[in-house]
Amino acid sequence: MASPSWLQALLNPNKNWFAKQHMKTVSQRLRNYGLRFEDLYDPKEDLDIKEALDRLPPEIVDARNQRLKRAMDLSMKHEYLPQDLQALQTPFRSYLKDMLALIDGSYLDSDDTLDFVGR
Repeated sequence: MASPSWLQALLNPNKNWFAKQHMKTVSQRLRNYGLRFEDLYDPKEDLDIKEALDRLPPEIVDARNQRLKRAMDLSMKHEYLPQDLQALQTPFRSYLKDMLALIDGSYLDSDDTLDFVGR
C-alpha cells in the first residue's frame, strides 16, 4: 500500500526542513561513534534482521560487529571518534536493504511455516 503524498512530502528531507535537520542530527550522532544506521537494528527483536545477518557474507557481519564494539568502547570512555575518522564515515550507506528485500517474502514461500489463515 502506497503512503499518501502528504506523508511522503512530510518525511522527505529534500522537501521538509525539519526532516532534513533530523537527518543531519542523526548522521552526526552516528558519525561520532562510527556507526551506520542499520547497525542499530537488533537481531534479537526482529527475525528478518537476524535472517539477513545470517545470510550476509562474514566480512560484512564482522565489520558490523567491530563498529558496534568500537561504539560501545567509545561510549564507555565518554569519547568520540577523532574528527578525521568521523569525516570518513558513511552512516546511511546500506548493507542490509538488499538482503531484507530478498527475505521479505521468503517466509510466505517456505512450506514449513504455519498457516494461520483459515481455509
